[in-house]
Amino acid sequence: MIAKGPAPATGRAPSGSTSSAGSSAGPGPPFRAVNIRAGPVTIAADLAIPARACGVVLLAHAHGSSRHSPRNRTIAARFYNRGLAPLLLDLLTREEEAMDLQTGEWRFDVELLAERIGAATRWLKRQPKLGALPVLYFGGGTAAAAAIVSAAQLRDGIAAVVCFGGRADLAGESLPRVPAPTLLIAGGLDEEVIVTSKDAMTELRCEKALRVVPGATHLFETPAALTEAADLAGDWFLKHLPEHLPKHLAAVRPRQSPAFLTKPLVPRHARYRTTSTEH
Repeated sequence: MIAKGPAPATGRAPSGSTSSAGSSAGPGPPFRAVNIRAGPVTIAADLAIPARACGVVLLAHAHGSSRHSPRNRTIAARFYNRGLAPLLLDLLTREEEAMDLQTGEWRFDVELLAERIGAATRWLKRQPKLGALPVLYFGGGTAAAAAIVSAAQLRDGIAAVVCFGGRADLAGESLPRVPAPTLLIAGGLDEEVIVTSKDAMTELRCEKALRVVPGATHLFETPAALTEAADLAGDWFLKHLPEHLPKHLAAVRPRQSPAFLTKPLVPRHARYRTTSTEH
């Protein structure tokens, strides 16, 4: 069963509006702020679209790691540089985040978080430049479970899922129903997430893999660990794009596949402890 939290708070901005106020400054992807209506609230996000995007990655976080954090910006930049459009999404409103700091209830409301990921996905599908692109999920913390729940609900609408140091096991009954290829990434020093990830692996029925990054903590605090984890996720996403990319998007993809679409995955993955049922 999936626990459900208190009723959502009231939103703060008009549905589907955009603004340049939240755009990132300095080097990095050219993010623009967007507001996405999710039921009775509006959630904030930052979006950057590469010139030749071949997919959209929805990066979801529910607590303690907002879309503005350097860690999430670094991961998003790694995706952007590989032709994937990152949508950095805060699943909780400011009011909910403040309440969660006191009660801890919102971050574990996986069903609510999944509903908001679904709302963001539907918003993406309505965007002219993004609607035809494959959608990929990247979830951290309890948002990892929410990403799996949403992928199970949307079925073939999601090309691949990556759970980044998160509690995939909290997805419960949705684990055996998710069809999208799913990668679980855990830090080698994060014993709790390694154990819960192994539990989730036994329930998943899709193509799946568990990668453990040696020496990494729950937060992947060192630049090397963070970069390696982001690249593992990017490899997984790009590996599963070709069969999902519609034929009419041939013009979006470079005529000659770049190295990141053709390079073998074994050399990188050989350095990690691995559990996998890849096909």
